[in-house]
Amino acid sequence: MTDLTAGQGELARIREDYTALTQRKRVYGGILLILFVSLMAAGFHTADDRNAGGFVDGWRRIFDYPAEVLSEALEKSAQLPGHLVHFLPALVETLNIAAAATLIGTLGGTALALLSTRGLAYWPRLIPLFRRIADICRAVPEIVIALVLIFVLGGGPVPAMIAIAIHTAGALGKLFSEVAENVSLKPVEGLESTGANWAQRMYLGVIPQVGPNFVSYALLRFEINIRASAILGFVGAGGIGYELRNAMSWGQGRYDEAAAIFLLLFVTIVAVDQISDRLRARLTHGARAGATA
Repeated sequence: MTDLTAGQGELARIREDYTALTQRKRVYGGILLILFVSLMAAGFHTADDRNAGGFVDGWRRIFDYPAEVLSEALEKSAQLPGHLVHFLPALVETLNIAAAATLIGTLGGTALALLSTRGLAYWPRLIPLFRRIADICRAVPEIVIALVLIFVLGGGPVPAMIAIAIHTAGALGKLFSEVAENVSLKPVEGLESTGANWAQRMYLGVIPQVGPNFVSYALLRFEINIRASAILGFVGAGGIGYELRNAMSWGQGRYDEAAAIFLLLFVTIVAVDQISDRLRARLTHGARAGATA
């Protein structure tokens, strides 16, 4: 009887503690929400004061520019096929930048992931160092890295490729590390017992387990890098983004070229998204089927 009473008292205490913890979470959540809304309102008010026209007065004209582009593109619709052919090499250059950056970033991310994963790292004591390197690589935006490299190396696709590759290595290093933490260490231990070195253990014991997920994340990153390489063109990094900046900066008279570039980008991104989505689904399903078998 005494044990039953003590158990009920302990249960009541746990319930009170849980209720108090839930209430504290709600209070903290409410405070954070109020703080967030206040900061957003203050920031919006400050930005609206510094804006030349003001958002309230200018939002009605938000569609004026797209309307001008579309109207001029419709007037010169006969020239659209020629513009598409003319800007196709710039699109290919953008895709090349994204592909090269994705490949280099994937290799760098794989190395960072394996060197920063417990149980797999070659230098376990340096795991925090490699994790911080990955943090730094993905914390700095691509456009900032590209601007620095353009100042050093000059304009062109090389600074854009390096900038995107650095950011990709940091982002994929984090994702790959999370995948690598869940691998089975039995193949690695078996290879180690046969005298295999670290590179052989990673290549034969870890990569086959994480390969489908690594490729899936790399394909997803390739889609992101296409957009990033197009954006970096605005700062002189080459590709179709550079051509789009020139067409938009000239204003009326070249809006038809801007429309053609937008169309090329849209079709390319949708096509790459569909293809990579199917490849990722096939890799994921294949990996699950193999694990089930």
